Amino acid sequence: MRGSVPRMDAHLLHSPLHERHVALGAKLGEFGGWAMPLEYAGGGVLAEHAVVRDAVGIFDVSHLGKASVRGPGAAAFVNATLTNDLNRIHPGKAQYTLCCDDATGGVVDDLIVYFRADDDLFLVPNAANTAEVVRRLSAAAPDGIDVKNLHRDFAIVAVQGPKSAELLGAAGLSAQLEYMSFADADWRGIPLTLCRSGYTGELGYELVVQSVDAEQVWDRLFEAGEAFGVRACGLGARDTLRTEMGYPLHGQDLSLGITPNQGRVGWAVGWKKPEFWGKTVLLAERERGAARVLRGLESLDRGIPRPHMTVLDAE
Repeated sequence: MRGSVPRMDAHLLHSPLHERHVALGAKLGEFGGWAMPLEYAGGGVLAEHAVVRDAVGIFDVSHLGKASVRGPGAAAFVNATLTNDLNRIHPGKAQYTLCCDDATGGVVDDLIVYFRADDDLFLVPNAANTAEVVRRLSAAAPDGIDVKNLHRDFAIVAVQGPKSAELLGAAGLSAQLEYMSFADADWRGIPLTLCRSGYTGELGYELVVQSVDAEQVWDRLFEAGEAFGVRACGLGARDTLRTEMGYPLHGQDLSLGITPNQGRVGWAVGWKKPEFWGKTVLLAERERGAARVLRGLESLDRGIPRPHMTVLDAE
């Protein structure tokens, strides 16, 4: 079975691993302007979801954005714009944070910051929002701080599941990292950054590699993973896994029309920081109480909740 590519594929960006997905019979779809695998032949969403919960799966998440903020005072600048408090972490750690609109408090994007040094940060926004996050940071950056969009320069491969550390060890990569910590490595001649992170709720790691090395990294991981029952996993399983864990998805649970208070991600806001985009309006909303809040719904039988369904109370 060949991978099915949507008709609009000619206008979409391709992952550096596109040919690997087609060879594996991936069903491809549009996501954030990219043609990405939704599921693979011989598996499907349920099998891919289960392998991540029980063993280990490998995802291509190269559609995720990549950007750098460098220069004297880069960390202080980012800390004065994004919501979470970089003073809570130190170099070698990564942090979940939000880019909010200063006027409305709505979430422009949720992203990860890799804190390399006070003058060197690496950002991983969502695919569709990367250009806007870079634009906002660039417009606000003082002289001497350089913000670059590196979206096409790097690929990201996620290894997720209870056997992920074993797989990496078998492949010759040390996975001895604390949660949300990262380390640079030279993996048999391939430079990469390994971070203990992910969006599945399982033990997991993400490998940030140069796009030109992505296929070699992918192949090495699958070779080492055969003994652990590894599967290639698509964005369908990524969505069911993050939903099961209650992790938000931008564009659905967070957006320009949904604030951190409403989306119940206030834990990613450094409320005591002197400043960040949206602080004034978000503090006011927090004090009076959000007019609406995100809630999880659990189906008690075989009914399947669908987007845009009406939710009724007991009356």
